Amino acid sequence: RHTRGMTKLFPTSLVGSYTQPEWLIDRAKLAARFPPRVRAKELWRVAPEFLKQAQDDATLLAIRDQERAGLDIITDGEMRRESYSNRFATALEGVDIDNPGTALDRSGHPNPVPRVTGKVRRRHPVEVEDVKFLRANTNRMIKMTVPGPFTMSQQAQNDFYKDEEEMALDYANAVNAEIKDLFAAGADIVQIDEPYMQARPEKARKFGLKALNAALDGVKGPTAIHICFGYAAIIHVRPEGYSFLPELSGSPVSQVSIETAQSKLDCAVLEKLPGKTIILGTLDLSDMTIEKPEIVAVRIRRALKHVSPERIIVAPDCGLKYLPRDVAYGKMCAMVEGAAIVRAELAK
Repeated sequence: RHTRGMTKLFPTSLVGSYTQPEWLIDRAKLAARFPPRVRAKELWRVAPEFLKQAQDDATLLAIRDQERAGLDIITDGEMRRESYSNRFATALEGVDIDNPGTALDRSGHPNPVPRVTGKVRRRHPVEVEDVKFLRANTNRMIKMTVPGPFTMSQQAQNDFYKDEEEMALDYANAVNAEIKDLFAAGADIVQIDEPYMQARPEKARKFGLKALNAALDGVKGPTAIHICFGYAAIIHVRPEGYSFLPELSGSPVSQVSIETAQSKLDCAVLEKLPGKTIILGTLDLSDMTIEKPEIVAVRIRRALKHVSPERIIVAPDCGLKYLPRDVAYGKMCAMVEGAAIVRAELAK
C-alpha cells in the first residue's frame, strides 16, 4: 500500500460525500428538500433488486474520480446514503422509522425524524461492508464517516428517555462500537459528523462534548470531527465564525474539520486548537465556479499564519453531495493543485 501513512505536507481529502450520479438518485428531488433524517427510498432511481449493485458501481466511480484528481485520502463518497446521517440512524434498535416523529431542522423548519421509542442500541455493524469495499478498491489511505451522537440526538423525537443527554449517550455507545469495527475492517481515519454542535452550541456544551468523548472511548486510531454551517445548497447565510470550536481542544479527537472558504473565516480561531490536525476547508461550495488553484493556495496560506504546515489536511468546506458532478470534480482537481503550489513554496 504505497501511500498509507501520510508523510507529505498538505495531504488532500474530501470531507465525506461526493456527487451521486443522476442515474442513481433523483438529484432534483434531493435538492428540493432538507437532508432526510428518516429513510427516503423514493429518491433512488434504481429498482430495489439492483440498488446494491448500482451503489457499488457508483462508489467505484467516486473512488476513481478522487484518485484521478490526485486525492491522498479517499472516502467512499457516501454513494449509498440518502444523507450523511440517516443510513446509520435508521439502522439502530429503539427507533421507530415506520411512524416518524418531528424535530426542527437547523433552519428552524420541522422535518420528519426517527422516533425513539426504546433504548437506542446498535443491532449490527452498519458501515463495515462499506469500509471493506473501499479498502478493497483503493491502495490509498481511506476515511469513513459516521454521524455523531449529539447530532443524531437532535435529529430524533424523544418518546422514551428522561432527557436528551441520556439519549445522546446511548447514541454514543452505538457510534463507539461502530468506530471500533470500522478501524478493525481497515479504515485509516474515522470521521464523526457533528454539524449540530455549531447549530446548537449551548446544548453541545451541556452534553454534546460528553457524548462525543463517550463515542471515542477506547478508540485506537486517528479520528476526525466535522462541524459545519450546513450545506451551502440549503443554508445560504454564513456566520462570521464558529459558535463552538475551542471547546474541542480538550477532546480526544485528533482532527477537526473547519470551513474557511465560503465564510472567509478569520483563521486566528485555529490557534485555539493546539495539538489538533486541521482539516482545512478551502473550496467554496456555494459558488459553481471552479476555483483557480491559486485561490486555493491563498486560502491555505491564510491558515499558515496560525497553524504549522504539518498540521493541515486540505479539503472542501463540506460535502460535495449537492454539486454538479463536473463542478465537484473540477474543484477537487483545483484543491489538489492549490495544495501542490503551497507545498512547493515551502520546499524551497
